[in-house]
Amino acid sequence: MDDVNLKAPDFYINRELSFLEFNQRVLDLAKDPAVPLLERLRFLAISSANLDEFFEIRVAALKERQERGAVTVGPDGMGVNEQLISIHPRARALVAEQYRVLNDELAPALTEAGIHLLQPKGTTRAQSAALERYFQLEVEPVLSPLALDPARPFPKIQNKSLNFIVKLAGTDAFGRDTHLAIVQVPRSLPRVINLPRQEGDAGQLTLVYLSTIVQRYVGKLFEGMKIEGCWQFRVTRNSDLFVDEEEVDDLRRAVEGELAERRYGDEVRLETAHDCPADHTSFLLQQFQLGANDLYQVPGPVNLNRLAAVYDLVDRPDLKYPPFTAGIPARILGRNDLFAAIRDKDLLLHHPFQSFAPIVDFVRQAARDPAVLAIKQTLYRSGSDSAVVDALVEAARAGKDVTVIIELMARFDEAANIELATRLQAAGAHVMYGVVGYKTHAKLILVVRREDSQLRRYCHVGTGNYHARTARTYTDYGLFTCDEAIGQDLHELFLQMTSLTRTPKLRKLLQSPFTLHDTLLSRIARESEHALAGRPARIIAKMNALIEPRIIEALYQASNAGVQIDLIVRGICALKPGIPRVSENIRVRSILGRFLEHSRVYYFSNAGAHELWCASADWMERNFFRRIEVAFPVDREKLRDRVLRDLEAWLADNQGAWLLGADGSYTRTTPGNEPPCSAQAMMLGWYAES
Repeated sequence: MDDVNLKAPDFYINRELSFLEFNQRVLDLAKDPAVPLLERLRFLAISSANLDEFFEIRVAALKERQERGAVTVGPDGMGVNEQLISIHPRARALVAEQYRVLNDELAPALTEAGIHLLQPKGTTRAQSAALERYFQLEVEPVLSPLALDPARPFPKIQNKSLNFIVKLAGTDAFGRDTHLAIVQVPRSLPRVINLPRQEGDAGQLTLVYLSTIVQRYVGKLFEGMKIEGCWQFRVTRNSDLFVDEEEVDDLRRAVEGELAERRYGDEVRLETAHDCPADHTSFLLQQFQLGANDLYQVPGPVNLNRLAAVYDLVDRPDLKYPPFTAGIPARILGRNDLFAAIRDKDLLLHHPFQSFAPIVDFVRQAARDPAVLAIKQTLYRSGSDSAVVDALVEAARAGKDVTVIIELMARFDEAANIELATRLQAAGAHVMYGVVGYKTHAKLILVVRREDSQLRRYCHVGTGNYHARTARTYTDYGLFTCDEAIGQDLHELFLQMTSLTRTPKLRKLLQSPFTLHDTLLSRIARESEHALAGRPARIIAKMNALIEPRIIEALYQASNAGVQIDLIVRGICALKPGIPRVSENIRVRSILGRFLEHSRVYYFSNAGAHELWCASADWMERNFFRRIEVAFPVDREKLRDRVLRDLEAWLADNQGAWLLGADGSYTRTTPGNEPPCSAQAMMLGWYAES
């Protein structure tokens, strides 16, 4: 063991390439005939949206570093240039597979199901008339085509907007030769349109891409000139906000200013129609200062993410996952006093199998209870129409002391969070934007209530956002407790975030950027000591991403000590399992399915004195050192056993699981000779009865 260098690059997977493998697994669900058809289309859209964000954030960051001449490498040993060179062929293969799945699998299957994605050729006379009428009434009035000439140079193109480059012949209204024009399509227009049913179309649904309509009738924008070609294109730009928080006087104003510029960040990718001529693609690449590696030519709409609209347009329950009713724990079902229930004993909810409603009820009851003096809460993502925020507004208007820590820099939710902050401030709440240099990612609610002439603290700590919509699709745990130690810890944490005071040592909670990383390293080392002493030693950890090198090295050391380690990592994983003398006792699996696996759970067997934590943090540098995160213990034996049951179900899953190999590749599990096992399906049954 001593002669093995656990920091060797061969023992680590590149973060960016690991993400692309994760997105391949999402795409695999779009290919899975066992998944309902419209859900497969939704997974295809998700894989497209994931890839968009990958280019907007990760590739954009690499290009920035490349321009600065950065030469630093990660644990995997890959430099910036090497990463970019490796990304493009893998991303290009992924895009090609996305469109193959759409054109060869999903579109024919939709047609067979009576849902037609109308193509430019083969329309009936009635369909053509409907398309032309839609163009004249809904599309043409909002288009502003721009012919290119010295007085009208190439326009600014918004990030991920739909555009067309049009080749023209003939003279314009002023007798001049005009060869090229750009048509920009406003975001206000829907990208998928439901055509009215025609006679004899009972049971049939016809949908058409907006790009098909524009391309077909673009000639109406250039009367008197000949259209020699019209091709769609889309440019992806750097969408990461850069705000030097230590150099600005007003963080909110700075973020608002950056949001206005996000639409026009540096270009990182160009997508065009597959048949766009080489001279036109070269022209576009030149305008955007991109290279040939940055060009993606696609046989279909340039934004597959827009296909998510089809899911909402089509009312076909037979082609979707069956509906379910989220469970409510029996001991609070029909009970009006949540405070009394929490005083009885801790309550652990598992979303979406159990309802998010008790969290809304908790804040709402606190807002209306005259005995409640104060409510303190963190908000990372809550949605623009939030019942939790409504309750906080109600509480502030009722004169209660309401303090809300809103993270303005929650990526792509910045504008929504600014609106929420404005609304809460108008109601009289104290609104703060966290700590400069650290994103506030912890999920915390603290309610202070006067009872029998003394104050009692009621708490909610969770692994997921206070967002009712995502709580229906993301798996997360949330703990209600009035444990005095946790209540005091939350009090200290809110003091720290509002006054920046030093926090005494927390009693039960772990916090980034202070104690979480060191505590995890110590717990991993403790399991190694148990194993070396011949005592039972096991680690099970579930998270979204695992890339922090010191944690990975500690896990390698534990594996060599004989600790049995099971890691459930949905997305990026830099650790390589199954390498002799390095990680032969480590197994890594990724679970994907109907619900997005979002909960973070850390279990240490501790020679039988079990220790289990739920947390807001993944095992990444940013979560350990650049965010405010919280991990909370699940101490009540019955609740801990229930989470352990869930962990064992995820480990037994042979329908929605992929196993990571030592070479960095993933293999999907199959039941084989074992009975089929879907963890999410089992939990739907378990928690419906809770």
